[in-house]
Amino acid sequence: MILRTDLAGISRRTFLSRTLGGLALIAMAGPTGWWPREASASTDPPAGGAPLITRVTRPFDAETPVREFASFLTPNHLFFVRSHFGPPAPEAISETHWKLHVGGLVERSRDFSLNDLRRMESVTITAVVQCSGNGRAFHRPKVPGVQWERGAVGNAQWTGVRLRDVLAKAGIKAQAHHVQFQGADRPVVASVPLFIRSIPLEKAMHPDTILAYAMNGQPLPLLHGVPLRVVTPGWMADSCVKWLTDITVREDEAEGYYMQTAYRVPANPVPPGAAASGPSTPVEAMVVKSLIVSPQEGETVRVGPVAIQGVAWGGEAKVVKVEISMDEGKSWEPARLVGEDQPYAWRQWQFTWQAKAVGTFTILSRATDARGDVQPATSPWNPSGFLWNGWDRRSVTVTA
Repeated sequence: MILRTDLAGISRRTFLSRTLGGLALIAMAGPTGWWPREASASTDPPAGGAPLITRVTRPFDAETPVREFASFLTPNHLFFVRSHFGPPAPEAISETHWKLHVGGLVERSRDFSLNDLRRMESVTITAVVQCSGNGRAFHRPKVPGVQWERGAVGNAQWTGVRLRDVLAKAGIKAQAHHVQFQGADRPVVASVPLFIRSIPLEKAMHPDTILAYAMNGQPLPLLHGVPLRVVTPGWMADSCVKWLTDITVREDEAEGYYMQTAYRVPANPVPPGAAASGPSTPVEAMVVKSLIVSPQEGETVRVGPVAIQGVAWGGEAKVVKVEISMDEGKSWEPARLVGEDQPYAWRQWQFTWQAKAVGTFTILSRATDARGDVQPATSPWNPSGFLWNGWDRRSVTVTA
């Protein structure tokens, strides 16, 4: 689906109010930019909805309560938040001063204003964006890092311009094989490496890879990358760089910690608890996964029909099947896929369980994608806790 969105002509006050997305933020002076009010970061909801679940207060990292995934699109104010340094200082991302620089292995370096990008053909892609560490808390043995559970993921409509159209205006040289991204966010300490990532040229040139300036029909909120972020549908969010300011076309992968050390997984299986050794590969495509949205963990239901619903996604391959088990995976029954069916979006599903006895029961879900990949009982362990996609489970109590 293609949607043309005109964001030009809005007042500064309107732009800023939309950009903040209704979040209760206080501008705190300091080299790190803007931060949510720490004293209430774990309890105060963004305006108009339930609170996010705070995992780290500075920078603010928070996940969405899974019950909020009952809707096809995840509202902006309920979308999970993740960054390494927090948002940039306001002047770095003001529309007046902001520019996107494209350089490296190009015929001519170019700078683009936001209005330059708005004048190009706009496209809208509905896509899941998921933190690479979503589910890290379920790995055993435990691994260091933000202890995300289920909610570091969301499904949104992203509007912007195709990355390949921007690159075409600069002209790509024949020796180019990778495209590097850097945003305006900066670490507090100069010795901390910048967050710089790259993707292969093939992914950069894919027609569905975009530079997004709007999210669910509104200008990008502050915590989601205003004024521009990369969206690589089907891939994990480590490549979806926020507050984008620089694109560099390269012959090889980006250098630096966040490309050559972080966001990588062992090329060969690693025994649980073992140190990483040998070759590694960048975290790229998402793996097939499902979540149970309702009933909630520990919920009490009555004997009789019990409505079970959830969402499932498969990265670059669509979900074609979701199954439910009530006997710890010994047998499975198909759920019904419902709602919109779009290439990179999650798929909603429903299942009616006939509860015939009282007691405590465990609901399991698993998804299968178009490539035949099936969600496993547990994910292969890795030292960084990336790409968790084990069966989702909920325990419920049945009463008469």
